[in-house]
This record gives sequence, structure tokens and C-alpha cells, in this order.
Amino acid sequence: MSLVSEWRHALRARMRRWVLSRQRPARSHRLTQNRIFILPTRAGSAFLLVLLLMLVMAINYENNLIYALTFLLLGIFMVAIFHTYSNLAGIEVRVLDAAPCFATESAGFELELCRHSTRRFEQLTFTLERQGEPCVVDLLQPRQALRLYCPAPRRGWLNPGGVKVETTYPLGLFRAWAWLNLDMKTLVYPLPLEAPLPASLQPAAGHGRDAITQRNGDDDFAGLERFQPGMSPRQVDWKSYARGRGLHAKHFAGHQDPDLWLDLDALGSEALEKRLSRLTAWVLELSARDVRFGLRLGQFVLTPARGEGHRVRALSALALYGLEDAS
Repeated sequence: MSLVSEWRHALRARMRRWVLSRQRPARSHRLTQNRIFILPTRAGSAFLLVLLLMLVMAINYENNLIYALTFLLLGIFMVAIFHTYSNLAGIEVRVLDAAPCFATESAGFELELCRHSTRRFEQLTFTLERQGEPCVVDLLQPRQALRLYCPAPRRGWLNPGGVKVETTYPLGLFRAWAWLNLDMKTLVYPLPLEAPLPASLQPAAGHGRDAITQRNGDDDFAGLERFQPGMSPRQVDWKSYARGRGLHAKHFAGHQDPDLWLDLDALGSEALEKRLSRLTAWVLELSARDVRFGLRLGQFVLTPARGEGHRVRALSALALYGLEDAS
């Protein structure tokens, strides 16, 4: 990279930080005159240089036709300023959703564009500050959704930074742009490491009828017991009482498999990120099998459960474990 390119890149980064620092993070921003910048593009600068040469030629040769053409093109050049600016002014950008992802994947951030007038906005380019892929959209309807992606290299909270919106519509002579400080972030889970479940965590391995534990419930009749004060009258075995055998209550029991535990410390002295990746893969596998499991991460304990909510809580704990900004 040349010295000029480095200087230009540093200047742009400094200007971007200054613009974003003047805004408070918010879920929506509206593009107004105090947020929009506009400058000629390379084509616009070349166009202006040609107009200057034409003006010198008109003065030198005292040619009225060249004068007329020069000022006509200059008028088009000036009108292009207002059209390019108007192609951004008034647009409202809102944050809709940010979907979690796994490390090394691309995180997606869904935005919504709103226009509060009948004017159409065309050729709008949106880019995330952190190496995001540009997205070009046309706002022809009152609302338009778009999704921006940026790389997620590591686990934890991912803030994509500011959002840049720009346009060169309609003639490409000017570039109008704005930086928006949107309040959006997403959680990046550890990258799942393909590893088979150990035998101790296999739901069907070693868990026979003898390993099944009983719990109070109403699934199966388990026998009679002496009626104690506080028991529901519905539990009384009236047939047994009518036969003179005393007051007994029916006892029911259900069955459940022993709870499985995923323990970070049980994986030995392997690197922390590798252990978290193994646990992530096992959480996904046990959740796919709809098996109850618990999670231990040092002082953090997630009680055994199953379901989508439990899977999300487990993955979130793995993503934030050991990070200072876990809050």
C-alpha cells in the first residue's frame, strides 16, 4: 500500500470515528441534512475539469456556442448536487433483528428502510463498518427490508460498528453518504468441533431399567401407602377402606432417565476454546435428540432441561464464558 493510500485510509477512518462519535447508538436513525455529506466523484471532478477547459476555450475563441454548451453542462452539474442529496434525505433506517451465528461464519443483521414521502430512492448502497459486503437496494415501496453480513471470527458479542449508506444516483457525478451509529449486536457461539459423544454421555448407553429413577408423578400406579394429613382426598383408596383395611392413599410414580451433565472441567487440560467447541457440538447433538442435560462451566451451573430455550441458554453460556464483556 502506497503512502498516499495509507494517508487516505487513515483520514477516512478518522472522519468515520468523528461522525459516529457525534451520534448516540439508537435502534433507528433518519437521514437529515446534518448527517449527509456530498462530494464530487472522480467522474464529477473530471467533468468539472472539462467544463473549465471549455470555458477557457470559449473565452479564447469568443465562441457563443461553446459558452452556451459550457453553461448548460454546468447547470446540469449543479442540479445533480440536489438530486444526489435528495436520494438520501428523509430515509429512516431501523434495526429489525440480528441472528446469532457460530464463529467463523457470517453474522446477519436485518434492517428496514422507511420513506415518509412519495419520492422513490434508487441505487442505495449499504455497508457495515467491519468488512461487510455492500448491499445495493432500491426503496420503491414505503418499506424495504435488507440484510447485511459481516464476518464473525470469534465467540462473544459482535458489534458490526457503524452502517454506511451512500449513493451516486442519478448521474454518478456526486457521491452522497452518511454514517449511522445503530444499536445492534449479536451473539457468536463457539465453532462446533466434530467429536463423538463419550460413552458416559450416550443417552442409551448403560441406562437400562435398573438405572431408571423414580419420581413422584401421575404416570403409573405404584402401590398404596398410609394416608397422611395433608394428602388430597382424591388419593384415598375408598375400595380398600370399604373392605376394612384402613385408610390408604394411592401412590403414583413416573420414570425418567438419569440426567446428563456436560462439564467443562471434566475435559482435562485441553485448550479452553477447544473444550468449549466440543461442548457446543455436544449441546447441539443432545438437543437434536431431545435429551435432558445440564451444563457446568466453572461457577456457572445450568440445571438439566430440554427444548429450544434450554439449547439457546446453553449456547449463550458457552459463548460468553470467560469474557470480560459478557454482560
